[in-house]
Amino acid sequence: MASPIVIPIILVAIIGLSGYLIYKFVIFDFSCKRSVTRMLRKYKIQKSPSQIIREYYALKGESLPAKDIMDLERTYRQKEPEQFLAMYDAVRESHKRNGEE
Repeated sequence: MASPIVIPIILVAIIGLSGYLIYKFVIFDFSCKRSVTRMLRKYKIQKSPSQIIREYYALKGESLPAKDIMDLERTYRQKEPEQFLAMYDAVRESHKRNGEE
């Protein structure tokens, strides 16, 4: 007797959960990545977010492995996209002070 009620509820819960997970890990990240790319393109920055992170931390004297750079890129991309501009400005100012550009 409970089977006609429980099975649809379980199916709806599975579909809802899978939809949320797809949104959270695929669609949201894709839209954040596209937004950051547009922002960098708007300010005519030719570097990728991972290049900006790598140069910024190299400027600070830290060498990060590729996995840490990917994790930082995802975190900044989703939570603090303006950090890419701040890091780029810091790297650019450092190069100007050193006379490289």
